Amino acid sequence: MINRVVLVGRLTKTPELKTTTSGLSVLTFTLAFDNKTKGADGQKTSSFINCTAWRQQAEFIAKYCEKGTQIGVDGSLQERRYQRRDGSNASTIEVVVDSVTLLNSKNQGTTNSQPVNQSATAYVPDEMPSDDLLSDEGDLADDDLPF
Repeated sequence: MINRVVLVGRLTKTPELKTTTSGLSVLTFTLAFDNKTKGADGQKTSSFINCTAWRQQAEFIAKYCEKGTQIGVDGSLQERRYQRRDGSNASTIEVVVDSVTLLNSKNQGTTNSQPVNQSATAYVPDEMPSDDLLSDEGDLADDDLPF
């Protein structure tokens, strides 16, 4: 079975690096990009995809990226099921990042490619982040949009 995702988009907010109880670096972020199709009103539409990066990729994104930074992400889709604080069950599909390429920042006019794929194999963590680290869908305010 093939499970590959390649996306290019902008970060919706400046990411914050977290550390798991076992000391692994983890970073969750939302990547925004325009769709090819237009909405019923004729305006372009956008999609927002949740992503999770681990170890070196997480540290790289935290160090070099901020809200509006354009990046390329290569990874795989993963469904994660969890219980919300109110006890209800929920699930989300996210991209687990295998590699990331810094394309440019929102304020930068030139392209600055810096691939950070330090391993060809995907890292699947023993410990997934709690739902405290991941936002529910629809938490984005208009000022969090990169465009």
